[in-house]
Amino acid sequence: ITGGYGPKVADALKGKASVARLTTSKSIGDPALLAEVALVLGQCHFDVVHFNNGLHGWGYSEEEYQKGFPDLLATIRKHAPQAKLIWATITPMRQAGKLDVIAENTKRVQARNQIAEAIVAREGIAVDDLYGLVKDHPEYWSPDGVHFNAQGVAAQVEQVTKKITECLE
Repeated sequence: ITGGYGPKVADALKGKASVARLTTSKSIGDPALLAEVALVLGQCHFDVVHFNNGLHGWGYSEEEYQKGFPDLLATIRKHAPQAKLIWATITPMRQAGKLDVIAENTKRVQARNQIAEAIVAREGIAVDDLYGLVKDHPEYWSPDGVHFNAQGVAAQVEQVTKKITECLE
């Protein structure tokens, strides 16, 4: 999902911020994810880290997600200790070919969002509610029901750019 909006957010923030992005299929629960995050964050100083991980990793249970999420936070904080953090909620999924129907996996997305929201609330981390932004807009999805079309990407770019800009001020 970040592969869709990330480059356009970088363009929108040109002159205000340098944007780096990690787009990976690794998921919370996979120790290799933490190594990748550490590698990216170790490349330069970050003032803001806008992050999300949840649509990959269906092989990991929600219990494993809950156990692994604090490890992701700890890794981000260790390698970007002064950065303001923004957690982006996991976007729902729609049924491929029937975009007016929410996909069954969205129940797992909701569970993971609840897990993460409880943790980030306790930690005082800002939330970018991408789930809420797109949930009532089937017209935002590409035919696969997972990724977003130009209209959906544009809505995400606007919201993500606004959230990051607020943290930079």
